[in-house]
Order: sequence, then C-alpha cells, then structure tokens
Amino acid sequence: MCFGSKDNANDPASRPVPVRPSSSNTSNPKASMPQEYAPPPGPPPSHGQSQSNYYPPPPGPPPSHGASQPGPQDYAPPAGPPPSKKNNPFFNDTQQADEFAPPPGPPPSHSQDQKQPQHDWEIAVPDTALLPPPPNFFSGFDRSPANNATEEQCEAGEAWCRQYPLYPAMPLDTAAARAAEAGRVAVYAPPFFSSSGHLAQSGPGVWRARSPPGASDTCLATYPPLYHAAAHNPLSSKRKKTAYFEVRVLRDGSRADEVSLALGFVAPPYPAFRLPGWHRGSLGVHGDDGHRYVNDRWGGKAFTQPFRRGETLGLGMEFSVAPAGRGIRVQVFLTRDGVERGRWDLHEESDREQDLPVTGLEGYHDLCAAVGVFEKVAFEMVFAPEMWMWKGYEG
Repeated sequence: MCFGSKDNANDPASRPVPVRPSSSNTSNPKASMPQEYAPPPGPPPSHGQSQSNYYPPPPGPPPSHGASQPGPQDYAPPAGPPPSKKNNPFFNDTQQADEFAPPPGPPPSHSQDQKQPQHDWEIAVPDTALLPPPPNFFSGFDRSPANNATEEQCEAGEAWCRQYPLYPAMPLDTAAARAAEAGRVAVYAPPFFSSSGHLAQSGPGVWRARSPPGASDTCLATYPPLYHAAAHNPLSSKRKKTAYFEVRVLRDGSRADEVSLALGFVAPPYPAFRLPGWHRGSLGVHGDDGHRYVNDRWGGKAFTQPFRRGETLGLGMEFSVAPAGRGIRVQVFLTRDGVERGRWDLHEESDREQDLPVTGLEGYHDLCAAVGVFEKVAFEMVFAPEMWMWKGYEG
C-alpha cells in the first residue's frame, strides 16, 4: 500500500501479504508462524509521529487566528485619517466648527426636575354659549314684525303663479313706451277692491285711491308697463333706463299708527290678491315694517324705517349694461320726500341658500309699477316726472 498521500477513503487496510513457507522450516511449525503473519514494514498508516512530510500545514498562522498584525494585503483601512470637515475637499472652511452644535440645556420633554405646562383649551377657546348669535347680513326674517298673511293665502298665491306663468316681453310699441315715459299710464284694480275701495284718476299722470278698514291684501298695477323691455333694454338701446314713480300718503283716510301700503314692481301677470314682493317676478318695500321683499313670502329683509302719514315715497329701478357687457345690471332705490334713502343691487345682496330666484326682474321682461294696500289707507300715485319731488330722473 502506498503512503505517498493522505488516504481519505474509509476502506479497511489491506490484508498482509502471505509468505510462502520454505522447505527448511517445514519441520518446525512454530518457528514459521512469525514469518507467516508478520506486519508490513513501517509504521501503521496515519500514525507516524516522526515524519514531517505528512500533510504539513501552510506557512504562517491560521487565517484570522494569528496573534501578529495582518499584512498590507489583508483588509487594511485606506491611508490617512477618516474623512471629516477639516480634510474634506467639499467642506467650506469658513463655516464655524460649532455650526451644528446642540442647543444648551437638556432636550425638550426630557427634563426630570421641571414639569411641562399642559395646554388649557378652555382659555384658548372661551365658552360662547351665552353670547348672542352673529348678525346675519343677507338672510331675511321668517315673519314680519308688523303684519303677516295666512299660510293658505300664501299657498293660493303660489298656485296662481304656477297656473299663470310670466308673459314674454311684448313686441315693441313705441306709443306705449312714450306714454310710460310721460307718465300717461292707467292703474287697474281687481273687482273685489272696486266694490269696497276707491280708485280714480285725479289729473294727468296722477291717480288717487283709498281702502276701507279691514280691506284685504290688494295689488294695484299700471298699464302700459313703466319698463318696456323691447324699448328700454340697455343691451339694445345702449343707454341707462330708470323706471320710477312716487306715492303720497294722505293724512285724511290713513291710520295714524301704521301705513298699510307697499311700493313695488311686478312682471305680469301677478296675483291681484297678494302684495308686491311676495311672489315670483316682483319686488316691493312695505310700509308697515320697512322691509324689502324680492320673491319673498316670509318676513323680508331690513331696509328702511316704516312709512309715515303725510310722507312722499318713491321707488325706482335702474337698468344699465353690466361691466364688460355681461348682462344687465339692476339696482333698486327708495326716496323719501325727494331724497334717496337706500338702494340695493338685485343680484349681489342675496343668500343663495334662502333667497329665491329674481327671474322676471332682470330687465328681460316688462315691469309694471305696483302699489299694495290693506286695511285703511289713502294715497296718491304720481307718474308724471314733472310732479315728482325727486329731481334725479334722467329718463
């Protein structure tokens, strides 16, 4: 068996080679036994201690077990000190060394000897339960503080408006437009008012009316309309148009504590048993509470003081081209004894969630002057411009 290399096999060692006995030893069998079963020469396999050429280890200490330092070729760090601000070529030497130094003192919320104050929300958010509600500049009243119609009357007016929709603007009538500008208009009353009240023309452009105590709601309207859309629309005429009239509250025949009168404009047709401003296509200023109503069958919006006996009141609507030519701008104004006392823009001052549409009042429909009456009141309607107390009329 060759021992020149390490035997990694698990095979058992070879049997000793038998020695054939010679003829001289046949007479002594005991003497021949040691020769017959003698071991092979040399030491047993892998048990030699004196031989140095059996599997010698590589030179040097075992890997990662040497007590001495590794050589330059073994995982040595790069030459020089580690990168820092001082030897970093991208670092600006003009910066201060303590640029990123921590702030003095312990970190926040880590101090053991001082307790952090807690946020008191009751101080930051005071209790507002006892404060009055904020003012509502655009929303109206649910009810009038003076007089209110019944719910049945309101529903009857709405049903009437659904049955009779707004008329389209009538064709151009030059004679009717000139008559309206000169104040030569007629005032019409429903049959139920003529039976108890009084309405008559007292002069050119002047009408006088009176209602008895306990009179029901009535709307008196003019014809031809004061605003004739086919002739006065500023988009086609290229000029501003003002529709205006005045009402004188007479002392004789009117209540001393309240003026049961309303000034307004309506787009025909309009229910004659309802005051102007309560339904679609109408607006009005009511004298019993001073509120203005625009398609509002509730309590209106605060506008002016209640009317007084002996006072002359005027209501006007101005139609002009809106900025940049985007439609018609409509403004409504009130005069008292010839002096303007308030106005509003038809489109701007509205509450989108509560106010109803202003369809019929935007300058695309004809508009008639309207005076609403109830209870005892006497008045005079003036449509002739030369007889108005207000002198700002321009046509």
